[in-house]
Amino acid sequence: MPIVAQSTETTDWVSRFADEVIEESERRGPGKATSLATAPVVVVASGLSPSGPIHLGNLREVMTPHLVADEIRRRGYQVRHLISWDDYDRYRKVPAGIAGVDESWAEHIGKPLTSVPAPKGSSYPNWAEHFKAAMVESLAELGVEFDGISQTAQYTSGVYREQILHAMKHRGDIDAILAQYRTKPKAKKQQQKAVDEAELEAEEGSGAAAEDDGSAGGGGYFPYKPYCGGCGKDLTTVTSYDDDTTELSYVCKECGFTETVRLSEFNRGKLVWKVDWPMRWAYEGVIFEPSGVDHSSPGSSFQVGGQIVGIFGGTQPIGPMYAFVGISGMAKMSSSRGGVPTPGDALKIMEPQLLRWLYARRRPNQSFKIAFDQEIQRLYDEWDKLAAKVADGSALPGDVAAYTRAVGTAAAELPRTPRPLPYRTLASVADITAGHEDQALRILSELDPERPLSSLAEARPRYDKAEAWINTHVPADQRTIVREEPDAELLKSLDEASQRSLRLLLDGLAEHWSLDGLTHLVYGVPKVQAGFSADATPKELPPEIKTAQRTFFALLYQLLVGRDTGPRLPTLLLAVGQERVRALLGQ
Repeated sequence: MPIVAQSTETTDWVSRFADEVIEESERRGPGKATSLATAPVVVVASGLSPSGPIHLGNLREVMTPHLVADEIRRRGYQVRHLISWDDYDRYRKVPAGIAGVDESWAEHIGKPLTSVPAPKGSSYPNWAEHFKAAMVESLAELGVEFDGISQTAQYTSGVYREQILHAMKHRGDIDAILAQYRTKPKAKKQQQKAVDEAELEAEEGSGAAAEDDGSAGGGGYFPYKPYCGGCGKDLTTVTSYDDDTTELSYVCKECGFTETVRLSEFNRGKLVWKVDWPMRWAYEGVIFEPSGVDHSSPGSSFQVGGQIVGIFGGTQPIGPMYAFVGISGMAKMSSSRGGVPTPGDALKIMEPQLLRWLYARRRPNQSFKIAFDQEIQRLYDEWDKLAAKVADGSALPGDVAAYTRAVGTAAAELPRTPRPLPYRTLASVADITAGHEDQALRILSELDPERPLSSLAEARPRYDKAEAWINTHVPADQRTIVREEPDAELLKSLDEASQRSLRLLLDGLAEHWSLDGLTHLVYGVPKVQAGFSADATPKELPPEIKTAQRTFFALLYQLLVGRDTGPRLPTLLLAVGQERVRALLGQ
């Protein structure tokens, strides 16, 4: 892979993990590498269960190793980022909010995800492929390179046969490790404030951490669970196993089916989760893999796996615990669509650079929120300020590192908007123009008369993201509808001071007709009325000027859109146009 970006500053969490991973990789490697070319391939891993929409909390499972892998690539090493699609896991429950799915789908509970039909109307062959596809598309937009591994393909093709037989042979050792934790009370899960039930569902994780460890059954402990040859479900109990012949017998608790198979030839089953995960660490040589809080508590999969991996001749990877990813605006959205937002949902309203930045700037153990409400405008303001600081060299090293990781990878920069106009301005324009692109271009070209926008393409894709946010996440009662006719009654009732403020504004419109000019004008009118210069700074003004400005703004909003608030006034004025503004303000 060509290296087109330099390693970032070594002051952020990504660089520190990259240091540890490279050191561990070299420690595990056979002999000292004489150059980067002979250094071992560094393996990092993620695991995703396509049991339903793969949400933004799950994305941290991918972005954490992706960012570390990308930093290692920037340093010239070869890296393999595995994404293990846990599509051979059992179908656990019917997820809420999936169109076309009802409780009749409960009949599939216990089957492998790849044996469950796709939701109605899907073009994909099964449930797992349907939900996997959306994530693959989002990862491509985010610039995430990975090697995807289907666990259905691995198990059903016999790839893990030797590992399965080894686990069965050493079932006593595995059982002894697991027994250390079975009688211990489970630690209470740390509660984090969640907005609603949908956020709690996101926090819950895939459910793999809660799967049984294979201890059930009267014939002893067996770390392997067959899928039933009768009903296809995993509600089976192994009743006997012979190490010499590998003959295994099981009975299905669901349908009563019984079968005796030769495990050395049988491919319809899998190791239980707490054995499966460490087996894969050893098989793939994984050096770095994070885990969520559901896998990281005492006695959980990651801790137990650290002991079981030795049975397979492997070593536990470096594995930071990652914290909850919350959503602001969740309650509003989940009430209409059900479930929790996915990366695809986020990428409809924000550029991939911003989404990457949200994951890059916080350490894995720090929780953060992704905005689907008005907060997205503030996040974009913060992002644009950072970009300006990076450009002029005033940004702090850690912020530069996070920015660099957000805008591109070791291979290439992500496609970007040629003219990244303020998101809040674009959202206001999209709101006011209601899809009329010629009107949107007219307004945007007047924002900066010295450098007018010549085509909406210059403002895309950011303009499209802002328009999508307005159309899908702003309630109808908060949308902006400009008055058709002047509010004659309100205009007639105005006192002399209010009338004078409107005259001052109207007299300055032509001269100040740009975004910066109108900003100066609307903030300056109350200053001039109070006997100050329009250029006076807040430090030079008494506190009551702020009150006068708020009163003036409310009046303009009422006359223009019939509400006390709305889009930023300079943007609104540009959108309405000089002629119509004059008419609505009574000139």
